[in-house]
Amino acid sequence: MRSAKLSRKTGETSVHVELLLDGTGSSKIKTGIGFFDHMLTSFAKHSGFDLYIDATGDLEVDEHHLVEDTGIVLGQAILKALGDKAGIARFGEARVPMDESLSEVALDLGGRSYLVMNVPFRSGKVGDFNTQMVEHFFESIAEHGKINLHASVYGKNDHHMIESLFKAFACAMHRAVRIEGKGIRSTKGVL
Repeated sequence: MRSAKLSRKTGETSVHVELLLDGTGSSKIKTGIGFFDHMLTSFAKHSGFDLYIDATGDLEVDEHHLVEDTGIVLGQAILKALGDKAGIARFGEARVPMDESLSEVALDLGGRSYLVMNVPFRSGKVGDFNTQMVEHFFESIAEHGKINLHASVYGKNDHHMIESLFKAFACAMHRAVRIEGKGIRSTKGVL
């Protein structure tokens, strides 16, 4: 079973994540940030991962610490659930439209963290979520999940742009984690 349960507790946040890669897309998400919960629920649905997140933090300051730490723990959970990565497709890509917006994500689960994002948002917030946190969230996942992640989006409505981005990431992850064989897909023999 490709799964992980991880927690992180700091003076600013408490984050608990349970992840099942070979799930049905069910989720229970509670971060206290409505739009972020919606995006994480969408990620679970479109990746096919079962995802439970219970996160609290110093939202009276702002959402930065909570979003960052959620990304850290989710990235670590993905890495742990993948185990030795034997048999995985390794690479995933997706293009997802949402009305006038289109997101493209390409990623490699090869063990090297890198993030390239082109996310030209027009406003500072969508609901109670700071749009600057989108890139920071994906930076945390990429670093702690050891994912090489390239993402770009265009559009006019920030809600649509962010949602299509989370869905594209989910679809790319779904493709990258699928089992296609038995060996390690690398000339080095390790990922």
